[in-house]
Amino acid sequence: MGISVTALPVDDIIKDLAEQWQIGIKQESGELILELPENLGEGFIRGTTFESGIGVIEYNCAFVKDYEITFTKKETHPLKFIFCSKGEVDHGFNEDDDRHTIQTFQNVIVSSSGNNGHLLKFRANEKVHVTSIEIMRSIFSRRDNHHFNGLPEDLKELFQDSVAEKKFFYQGNYSIRSADIVDEINTQKLDGFLRSIFLEAKLFEMLTMQIQQYKDDNQGDELPQILRKSDVEKVEKASRLINENISESYSVENLAKEVGTNVNKLQEGFKHLYGLTVNKYVQEVKLNGAKEMLYSTDNNISEIVSLIGLNNRSYFSKIFKERYGVSPKYFLKSHREKDEGDQDEK
Repeated sequence: MGISVTALPVDDIIKDLAEQWQIGIKQESGELILELPENLGEGFIRGTTFESGIGVIEYNCAFVKDYEITFTKKETHPLKFIFCSKGEVDHGFNEDDDRHTIQTFQNVIVSSSGNNGHLLKFRANEKVHVTSIEIMRSIFSRRDNHHFNGLPEDLKELFQDSVAEKKFFYQGNYSIRSADIVDEINTQKLDGFLRSIFLEAKLFEMLTMQIQQYKDDNQGDELPQILRKSDVEKVEKASRLINENISESYSVENLAKEVGTNVNKLQEGFKHLYGLTVNKYVQEVKLNGAKEMLYSTDNNISEIVSLIGLNNRSYFSKIFKERYGVSPKYFLKSHREKDEGDQDEK
């Protein structure tokens, strides 16, 4: 099941999809929005093109069956920076049978050769969120790009290749910061002129991030500066250790060593995944554990302090009150009085 799109640039792609699906187009602050018809699935596709030559198509949807969108316009296709922030989607070139799966937080940089196009394949009933930054190179080259200085030579040639002489494919490992940018695009409450300039700025920021990741992947023996999938897996391992061993008092250094990473990567990963430093995350786990013990066990406060790996009851009382608004003593007293009241009613 699928559709063939024979239009460029982004605005015309959206109009082509609307015409073939026989649905209306919403317009908000210059963005064209398609609500997926029920016979195809749910969610939306939206996009826009800017005078700078940069455009974006966002697929935030789920199809009821495997669905393939093929881009077949017999013109030079855009240079695409595609990022997946939810689910998985397959990308391919029309001129060959190769397919590449873009997983959550992965990105690809792709350019088809000549007038050959691209395809995206969506899996049945899988909610995806895919953002494709589309660079119309013949237009983009009119702005002052400072001769693309600072780019790796192959990327410089790619941006300058306005007639798509060469096919290009690169797949990045992980980019949580790109996911943050996508989230900012979707949650920022702006409209009109402010929405337009905000969106274009965020697209350039995301473009910068993906180029930096490409440079990072190709810098040889130097340490990568961007979180990778393996880094995130180590952060998740550290999180499991903390939750499964609540009585342990891990230092950041020991935890990093335990999971096989460095302190900076661990701190950055916890900030991105959980919005907390490692120490704050450890504290949150201990406090949640203490609260559960106060609810469900007969342990006194001193025993609970020991069970969660702390040795200072005053410090525990201080951070518990900061977190929950009441002292652990008051919390315990209120809970047990409530239980006694419930028993009396019976």
